[in-house]
Amino acid sequence: MIFDYETLKLTWWLLIGVLLIGFAVTDGMDMGVAILLRLVGKTDVERRTVINTIGAHWDGNQVWFITAGGALFAAWPMVYAAAFSGFYFAMMLVLFALFFRPLGFDYRSKIESPRWRNNWDWGLFAGSFIPALVFGVAFGNLLLGVPYHIDDLLRVSYQGSFFALLNPFAIVVGLVSVLMLVGHAGMWLQLRTDAEVAKRSAQYGQYALMAFIVLFALAGVWVSQIDGYKIVSMGDTQGFANPLGKTVTQAPGAWLDNYTKMPLTILFPALAFVMAALAIVLSKLQKPAMALAASSLMLAGVILTAGMSMFPFVMPSSNNPNISLTMWDAVSSHMTLNVMFIAAVIFVPLILIYTTWCYVKMWRKVTISEIENNTHGSY
Repeated sequence: MIFDYETLKLTWWLLIGVLLIGFAVTDGMDMGVAILLRLVGKTDVERRTVINTIGAHWDGNQVWFITAGGALFAAWPMVYAAAFSGFYFAMMLVLFALFFRPLGFDYRSKIESPRWRNNWDWGLFAGSFIPALVFGVAFGNLLLGVPYHIDDLLRVSYQGSFFALLNPFAIVVGLVSVLMLVGHAGMWLQLRTDAEVAKRSAQYGQYALMAFIVLFALAGVWVSQIDGYKIVSMGDTQGFANPLGKTVTQAPGAWLDNYTKMPLTILFPALAFVMAALAIVLSKLQKPAMALAASSLMLAGVILTAGMSMFPFVMPSSNNPNISLTMWDAVSSHMTLNVMFIAAVIFVPLILIYTTWCYVKMWRKVTISEIENNTHGSY
C-alpha cells in the first residue's frame, strides 16, 4: 500500500474537492453561458456567436462531471447510495434536463426556422439552469441534514420527499450556485466575444457577481444560525469503515467550528468574496482575462468553503445524527482507495494537460462576421 488507510481517506476527500472545482470552472462555465444565451444574444447570429464560444469544449468539459460522479461512487459508495435513494427525483430531473444540452448544441442550427431555434434556446437554458440550481439545492439540504436511516445491516433508507428538498435555505444556496456560474460565464463571454455581445456579457456577469456576493453572505449568516453537526466520539479512523460506530451531536453554528479550530481556513470564504469583487472591477476595467481568472478562484473559494464547513461530514442524517456519513466511515476499502489513488495520479494530470492544450489550440475571439461567413461549419 502507498499510504495508510487514514491518509487515503483524507486524500480522497481532497481529490473529490479538486474534481468539483474542475467541474465548476469548466462545465459550470458552459452552463452559465447557456443560461445567459437569451440575455446577451438578441439576434440569432449573436446567439450562435455565444454558443460557439463553448462549442469546441463543452463536451470535453463534461469529463470533470463524469469523473467527479465516478469518484464519488468508488470512494464513498454509501454516500452514493444514500444520495441517489434520497435525491432520486432531483437527480432524474437533472438527468432529463441535461439531455437538452447535446441535442440543443447539435441540432439547434440545423434548420433555419426561428421557432425551431427559439425552442432549442429555451432547451439549452433549461438544461443548464436546472442542474446548476439542483446542485446548489442538494448541498443546502446536506447542511440541514438529510432524512435517512441506516439499519444494523448498513442498508440505507430515505424517509423524506422531493418537495421537502425545496426549503427556503436550500433555494438560497441553489441561487448562489446559479449566480456564481453565471458570473463566471459572463467573464468568459466578455473575453471570447466582441461588440455588443461582449458588452452585454460583461454587464450581466457583473450583476450576477454582485447578487452572488449578497446571497453568499446571506447563506453564511444563515449557516451560523442553523444546527450544525459535530463529532463527539469517533472510532478508529484506521479501522473498518463503520458509520454506526460514532457519537454525533447538533448545535447552532457548529458548521463554523472548523474555522475556529483552523483559523487559516477563513481564507477560503474570504477568497470567494474578494475574487468576486475583483472580477467585477477587472471586468469594468476591460480586463476580461484577469476577470476570468478571478472568477475561477472565486469558484474554488466557494467549494473550499463548503467542504471546510462540513468537514469531516459528507452526508449528515437529520433522523439520527449518530449515523451521519463522514469521510472516515463511508469510504471504500483500503485496497480500493489505494488502486484509485494510483489511477488518479496518472489520469487527473493527463486530463488537466489535455484540457489546457485544447483551450490553447482553439483560443480566439468568436465574432459575428465569422459566424455569418461560416453558416454550416459552426454551431
